[in-house]
Amino acid sequence: MNSSKSPPIRVAIMQPYFFPYLGYFQLIQSVDQFVLYDNVQFARGWINRNRYLINGGDAYFTLPLTSAPRLSNINQRSLSKDFDPIKIQNKLSAAYHKAPYFEQTFELIQRILSFKEINLAHYLSNSIFQILNYFNMTTKLLISSDLTINHRLKSEERVIGICEALGASSYVNAINGVSLYSKEKFDKHNIELLFIKPSPFEYKQFSNRFVPMLSIIDVMMFNSLDFIKHQLKNGYTLV
Repeated sequence: MNSSKSPPIRVAIMQPYFFPYLGYFQLIQSVDQFVLYDNVQFARGWINRNRYLINGGDAYFTLPLTSAPRLSNINQRSLSKDFDPIKIQNKLSAAYHKAPYFEQTFELIQRILSFKEINLAHYLSNSIFQILNYFNMTTKLLISSDLTINHRLKSEERVIGICEALGASSYVNAINGVSLYSKEKFDKHNIELLFIKPSPFEYKQFSNRFVPMLSIIDVMMFNSLDFIKHQLKNGYTLV
């Protein structure tokens, strides 16, 4: 049980994603401690790929992985020996070289992509840490497999276990997770359940129709660092 004398601690938990969209970083901004959920099953989606803008539309860039058993966790997956970061760099350079903030953003991308690590979870954790530093975000980043909890717990019970281990007073999740969690269960553990709701956000992408929900790379290519920091702090509500 949380002590009434302890300072409130907000916690969020999410799988590590590859250059995730702005809302992922708003979730990090909204909490005191953010847990990268690395010891859960790898699933197709945004863990090793994302979308970028090309010729007014969207396309994928992907981290190639070695084959692995179907039920492998994220931290049990590895980058392919054939992975060449230059290929992704070239795709992004061709697409964004005329963007207003290309130079400073591309320098960060190169540094992230060239990180010498084959474990997928470690590679992604480094990329997220690098972006947090770039945004001067101070949220504490933790790795779920490093925490002392019962890792055999499943789903909601495991989330509650992590929150209790960290002394959380609140747990914040993405708005699309409303149906996954029970407020009553969290209340029984004296943990407030909150959801982050990003505000509508559009910006100019060359002269094209706006393509939403692209990688954070797209946001950084077309917006100043100060403006992004403003969106990170003010572009959402907690409900």
